[in-house]
Amino acid sequence: MDTAAITLPDLDRAEVVVPAPDGGPGNWAGAASAAVVDDHVYLTYRVRRPLNAGRGVSTVVARSRDGVHFETVSEVWRKEFGAESFERPVVLRAPDGTWRLYVSCATPDSKHWWIEAIDADRPEDFETGRRSVALSGSDTVAVKDPVIVVDDRSGWHAWICEHPLTEAGHEDRMTTAYHRSDDGLVWERRGTVLAPRPGAWDARGARVSDVVSLDPLVVLYDGRPRAEDNWHETTGVARATTPGDPGSVLLADDAEPLRSPYSDGACRYAASVTMPDGTLRYYLELARPDGAHDLVTITA
Repeated sequence: MDTAAITLPDLDRAEVVVPAPDGGPGNWAGAASAAVVDDHVYLTYRVRRPLNAGRGVSTVVARSRDGVHFETVSEVWRKEFGAESFERPVVLRAPDGTWRLYVSCATPDSKHWWIEAIDADRPEDFETGRRSVALSGSDTVAVKDPVIVVDDRSGWHAWICEHPLTEAGHEDRMTTAYHRSDDGLVWERRGTVLAPRPGAWDARGARVSDVVSLDPLVVLYDGRPRAEDNWHETTGVARATTPGDPGSVLLADDAEPLRSPYSDGACRYAASVTMPDGTLRYYLELARPDGAHDLVTITA
């Protein structure tokens, strides 16, 4: 892959993969991640309702041959985790052949989030899988929206969105921290690798949403300039400042972010997979004219 040539996709060619659950603001399908296993695309995403109708109600895992037309293989619900909401999940097949689903869980009556892992022999079995807390956060930091890569040579890597809880009313701020692990369950935080840039389009928050290439490290990320733009993030590209280091500090490309031309402009939670034919396919949560967000796909 020519990582120097990695740019943002053309929204004019977007196809809807999963429509919003209803019309209007707050009805969103997205926050997706994807993996290609045995020539199938496995896509996981959360279904969200407005604040007064349940927020993130479920996480879905779906499968496709072409990356566009999906069948649901499993679904888990927030109430089973004691969570007030769900956000971005991750689905993958572990090196030992088992499957794992990570879900982002909101603590009720709080700004705190934690990340839970579900292990199963097949993706169809996540609903009854073995659960464990992978990242618990703390009284001062909420953790959510993981991006996780398993590499045969270097192990498990994670980029985790962190929200500081130390200043009431400003919990929407976000940075990204890099973590390492030997098993994907016990993680060591190595440090903040992506942070907001004062005066830029990502001045209020910067959240890695996808690793397009691990070496050299190139990522897609969400950002927003103000607190008022929470949930309406746009997408940019960032690259490692230290070649060959997956935990490198990331430097944003000097370009305008990708945004929807409609409604709140949201174009966020971008993810990518390399298809069996070698093409790069993106998935994004994209605002439509009525304020709802669809999950769409675009080929590079």
